[in-house]
Amino acid sequence: MLEEIHLTLLKRRATISQDMPAPRMVLEVVSPGDEKSDNYRRDYQEKLYQYGNRGIPEYWIVDPDREWIMVGCLIQGEYQFDTFRGDDTIVSPTFPEFILTIAEVLEAGR
Repeated sequence: MLEEIHLTLLKRRATISQDMPAPRMVLEVVSPGDEKSDNYRRDYQEKLYQYGNRGIPEYWIVDPDREWIMVGCLIQGEYQFDTFRGDDTIVSPTFPEFILTIAEVLEAGR
């Protein structure tokens, strides 16, 4: 099972490297900064292409400042996003058993 491969490899290193199989999902918590910041450009643009090029099928962008979560699915090489806010229940195509609201995710780290 692919997840077992990741767990074994992550025991040696706490990051996913290029030589590892692509994970099924990446969840990225956005660094603080407005649309003109390097953080915004990296989290909303650069990582989008990096993860897409790796073939990661699902990419979440969690933005605590904007109080939303964008869930992207890789379709024909590009992410198509749904944005969830407020009391929305987040829908994960890869993990449909997840039943989380935006509030639960954003409050988890506070």
